[in-house]
Amino acid sequence: MAKFYEYIGRVERLITKVFLVVFSILVFAAAVARFIRMPIVWANDMATFLFAWCVFLGGDLAMRQDKLVKIEIVINMLPQKVRKYLELFNWCVIILFLISLIVYGTQLSYTTRFRVFQGIPGFSYTWVTISVPIGSALMLMTAISKVRALFGKGSSKETEKSNESCSCELI
Repeated sequence: MAKFYEYIGRVERLITKVFLVVFSILVFAAAVARFIRMPIVWANDMATFLFAWCVFLGGDLAMRQDKLVKIEIVINMLPQKVRKYLELFNWCVIILFLISLIVYGTQLSYTTRFRVFQGIPGFSYTWVTISVPIGSALMLMTAISKVRALFGKGSSKETEKSNESCSCELI
């Protein structure tokens, strides 16, 4: 299972890199085309699609490497055991939020199945909204692995080693 999880991380990183580069080039090209009065009609729609996927896949990549924003000034003053339980509480809140994103994101994806992009006829808006439950499911897997690493091993050195093993290089 760990190898499969690492494989998912590598694929996720590759897709995010490609989408981010294409997104950047597309937005720049659309701006230049608008300036010369030859707009690319479908550029905004495609940029929306690419950006949504970059956000959710990139969010999981950041979570895998513990690159999310943390405010630790007060937490670092607490005893190690209290910090560990506070971290568990934080992960539980994150897990509940991700589960709700999966549920409501799936419903949203279903309701947008007939909506199409104005600039790209035949391309369903569901391809954008499905990034929410899929990205959230990937983040849920990461959050569960972080909780398991937090309480599965015991010592902080082993926890750090486990966190390193479940992370992959951020873009």
